[in-house]
Amino acid sequence: MPLSSSDYVVLLGTKGGPAIRPGSTMPTSSLLCLDGQLAVIDCGLGVTRALCDQNIALPSLSAIFITHLHSDHYLELGPLLHTAWTAGLSAPVNIWGPKGLDLYWSGFLTSMQADIDLRIADEGRPDLRDLIRVNAIDAGDVTMLGPTAVTAMQVDHPPLIDCFALSFRGSRHHVVFSGDTAYHPGLADFARGADLLVHEAMLMPALAALVARVGNGDDRLMRHLRRSHTTADDAARIAQAADVGALALHHLIPSDDPEYGSADWAAATAPFWSGPLHIGTDGLRIDL
Repeated sequence: MPLSSSDYVVLLGTKGGPAIRPGSTMPTSSLLCLDGQLAVIDCGLGVTRALCDQNIALPSLSAIFITHLHSDHYLELGPLLHTAWTAGLSAPVNIWGPKGLDLYWSGFLTSMQADIDLRIADEGRPDLRDLIRVNAIDAGDVTMLGPTAVTAMQVDHPPLIDCFALSFRGSRHHVVFSGDTAYHPGLADFARGADLLVHEAMLMPALAALVARVGNGDDRLMRHLRRSHTTADDAARIAQAADVGALALHHLIPSDDPEYGSADWAAATAPFWSGPLHIGTDGLRIDL
């Protein structure tokens, strides 16, 4: 990816959950720049367009991280890479994610085999299958992106097991992404002293209306939300305990209910967090 002299995070898509409706925000994806190294974190629906909107040349992609295997975090991984390839991708791309992500990638390649083979033969492109490397991650050290050390912590997002928070510690700044998780006090140690904690967040009073809008589930959806995600006030508790420089609320549940807005998110965090607060909106850039 192209080098940059500034460190920043862009919340590309900020909606928790896979569904979109007219006027809604887009599912989860983020862009991180530390020490001139760019990385994409999660690839929910809309990530390709969102990267272009940030003036990122898709053929410059080199590092992608997937926090867990829920569709709102990796549905568009294959289309993103295929589109980058059609736009001129010729250098290797490394993907890091939970065990099983390689099955998604091989299935995507199978589904697009006719097109890939045709474009290689008819347009002289390099073989997309040779450019992509999928790496399984576990808790602990993950990789180095230039001078930036990437580490992972397993979090609590049942019924999935392999779900990870990610820490990116560069020479100038430290950013932590919670991934999807229930309230996990151990994240405070993992994020200790970070310049920015990007944490998922949920508004409890809005959940009943959200479940009703979905329309094709039952009470198990509500049980999943309650046991698998973090309320905004608990995200604020983590930020306070970790003594981070700023808190960004991401993967908002809900993000598209007109009855709830930024004032509600701020009010939920206020009892526990008085530092800088960024309430996720699609395309929000946070300079470090």
